[in-house]
Amino acid sequence: MKGENIKIDNLRYIFSPSSIAVIGASAREGSIGRATFANILFSGFAGVVYPVNYHQKSILGVKAYPSVRDIPDEIDLAVIIIPARDVPIVMEECGIKGVKGAIIISAGFKEIGEKGRLLEMRVKEVADKYGISIIGPNCFGVMNTDPAVRLNATFGRQTPLSGNIAFISQSGAVGGAALEYCEAEEIGLSKFVSIGNKADVSENELLWYLRDDPLTKVILLYLEDLKDAKSFLTIAREITDKYQKPILAIKSGVTREGAKAASSHTGALAGSDEAFNAFFGQCGIIRVDSLQELFECAKAFSKQPVPKNKNVAIVSNAGGIAIMVTDAAVRQGLKLAELTDETKKKLKDLLPPTANISNPVDTIGDADEKRYGAALKIVLADENVSGVIACWTPALTAETIAIARTLAEVHKSSGFSKPLLGAILSLNGYKEVGQELEKASIPNYRFPENAARALGRICEYGEWLNRPRTEIKTFTDVKKDKVKEILISSKAKKCEWLLEPVAYSLLSAYHIPVAPFFFVQSLSEAEAAGERLGYPVVLKIVSPSIIHKFDVGGVILNIKNPEELKSAYSRLIANVHSLLPDAEIHGVLVQKMVSGGRETIIGMKEDRQFGAILLFGMGGTYVEVFKDVSFRIAPIRELSAQTMVQEILGYKILKGFRGEKPSDIEKIVEVLERLSQLVSDFDEFAEIDINPFVVFEEKKGGVALDARIRLKTKPE
Repeated sequence: MKGENIKIDNLRYIFSPSSIAVIGASAREGSIGRATFANILFSGFAGVVYPVNYHQKSILGVKAYPSVRDIPDEIDLAVIIIPARDVPIVMEECGIKGVKGAIIISAGFKEIGEKGRLLEMRVKEVADKYGISIIGPNCFGVMNTDPAVRLNATFGRQTPLSGNIAFISQSGAVGGAALEYCEAEEIGLSKFVSIGNKADVSENELLWYLRDDPLTKVILLYLEDLKDAKSFLTIAREITDKYQKPILAIKSGVTREGAKAASSHTGALAGSDEAFNAFFGQCGIIRVDSLQELFECAKAFSKQPVPKNKNVAIVSNAGGIAIMVTDAAVRQGLKLAELTDETKKKLKDLLPPTANISNPVDTIGDADEKRYGAALKIVLADENVSGVIACWTPALTAETIAIARTLAEVHKSSGFSKPLLGAILSLNGYKEVGQELEKASIPNYRFPENAARALGRICEYGEWLNRPRTEIKTFTDVKKDKVKEILISSKAKKCEWLLEPVAYSLLSAYHIPVAPFFFVQSLSEAEAAGERLGYPVVLKIVSPSIIHKFDVGGVILNIKNPEELKSAYSRLIANVHSLLPDAEIHGVLVQKMVSGGRETIIGMKEDRQFGAILLFGMGGTYVEVFKDVSFRIAPIRELSAQTMVQEILGYKILKGFRGEKPSDIEKIVEVLERLSQLVSDFDEFAEIDINPFVVFEEKKGGVALDARIRLKTKPE
């Protein structure tokens, strides 16, 4: 951790250096070396910048030095733009010089293959040797718009306005496009950093730095992967929760290819995209789908307070627009607030008889800025309203700039206590309107649907901030030694999939209930098991060669008496021998036939980045068709277990639908928590699939009727 702290401390030399050496600065038109040096030189950088070029005496009128070691003064930051093969040598020189930070813009490292990867490792070794923090390589650069620094160490053409939004981009091209968008929309940034290959500094260290940056209120991320997911979760959750700085993220490069080889329902359903959704949700991160949405939402977060709930109001001067915004708001999960009787009375006294005084409020088309402003002020003051979208369409009765000024006045008089988003739908004077609202910290949107989406994101974050806090529950009645014994034995036998009776024994050790069963190896043993369990029973084949037993006739249900059991036993063995003559049969499982209840699925899949991902949904054979499932990263807190159940569509069925009795949801939550503890205590599991887990009526529990468990260790 000491080394990590040094790396984070060194970020101040990257974002706020007193002196910079641009190694590879060039006078050649169109070169990255020239563009980067010119940006630093002419963007008003408050420190000193030195060009380093062995072949030239000056760059853009500034004396150049053949090596960083020849510069007479101390250097905080080196910006490196030279061929990749020369970077390790230059980094050695930087280390000797005492440089604390480096931005390596040069490409040609791990992104080109093994040769580049080895070269990148050499660069990292030199950096570690001298305690240099590196951004990159293969990156676009870094910006700090702080007026006391004014650093633009990129090769882009844009220098954004100063603002309170920080943007971390793993892609230089995406970062460049984002900077253009910010310039066009006049969105201010506090920091910009392109992290490239993340050889050293990753999103984690940058989050630690931005957590304490007083100029940053909102953090934006464009990510393709995570370097250390567990560390990321810790710092991101602290930022969004304790420090209450919202984080918005785009995650690209998600595919389901990894699920193709999965042999369980859980494995097939828990793809990378679902894992990231669950992970971001547990971090309190708002995930968005596009750069436009990223910055449109960031505008709202950077200017407006966060509400406690999703009860919002809409004020418009046109009924059609009001209906469109209402539809958009509901799609974003917002709720139309029920206005108080006092609010409705005030609106009735103010507005014409044809106006709508219920939410959404329509001041009708002949409203001027005074009537509209008065109505907006009344609605914003309503105790049931947590946020407002103010829509306006062009009208002869009021200029749009007058409406903008009215919004600003109302927002100021309200004490800025609730989010107010503008949707002034006029291209005439759009820039002036935006500037007027900008001065009042009110974001304006070209289309009201975009305003609804942004307000939805703010309210989503508000609900997360105001959620009840729970801890990770630890069960003391579990039998770790029993699980350890099963795992050691299974590894010794080089088992990948645990046999069903073994899987049941493992789950039982953590008090995850299973339907009563016996493992038998003859007909006489099966008959004895049937008598002890009581009919009806189920027969299942037990074979390491057979994972999907139904597909080969390896399951026979609802056996009602000893005569049926004899016939079923013979038929079961014959089915398997017929379809899989070489299958190794260990025996047969005789299990109590369970009727009633509702089928659910509870599972786990090991993910390369996140570790154990938990799954819950409505179960049965069609789970992969309907995909009505939820995910979380283990370990989960009690609230996460509850929301896993509540957020699936089938929750309405579990609660009791049309007079039916509710299911034992508490038992489902308990099983999820126990499974979370199991996979957190032991990291040997690749997949666990409990499908179905049948849950009975409230207070009557539930049982696993089938279980598949795959270990990480595969047989040789």
